[in-house]
Amino acid sequence: MAGTIGTSIVTQVAFIVKDVVASKKKFAEFLGLPVPENVDCGEYAVTQTQFMGKPAPDALCTMAFFDVGPGLQIELIEPNEAPSVWRNFLVEHGEGIHHIAFNVKGMNDKIIACENFGMKLVQKGEYGDASGCYAYLEAQDDLKCLVELLEDY
Repeated sequence: MAGTIGTSIVTQVAFIVKDVVASKKKFAEFLGLPVPENVDCGEYAVTQTQFMGKPAPDALCTMAFFDVGPGLQIELIEPNEAPSVWRNFLVEHGEGIHHIAFNVKGMNDKIIACENFGMKLVQKGEYGDASGCYAYLEAQDDLKCLVELLEDY
């Protein structure tokens, strides 16, 4: 059975944090891995971030990524103060697990499939390096987290 999005392989588990520098040091120590570099989410001219269906040029974050297994990452996300799926989560829930992510092909069709499943598209955009796109879908009621779809070009 292919499921709603055609895959059951989780490629990322992400946490919203208040301080990515402190958090990544603790994760590195716990995992026995090097402390990764910070990555910014990119410029709006590239990302074209939309939050709740509207342009969100000020929605920014700083991230750090740990490769923890074949095809699996832990992502840490520190949002800025602007409204975004990241900021809202921090305000409403505090720090913690934010989303699970899946690599997909045919992003628009997968978004529709998720919406038909009962999820709501809350944020989408392009990767900061323009190599792909992402979409966050609200799935708190059924799956107890957000779902992120990732598509590489």
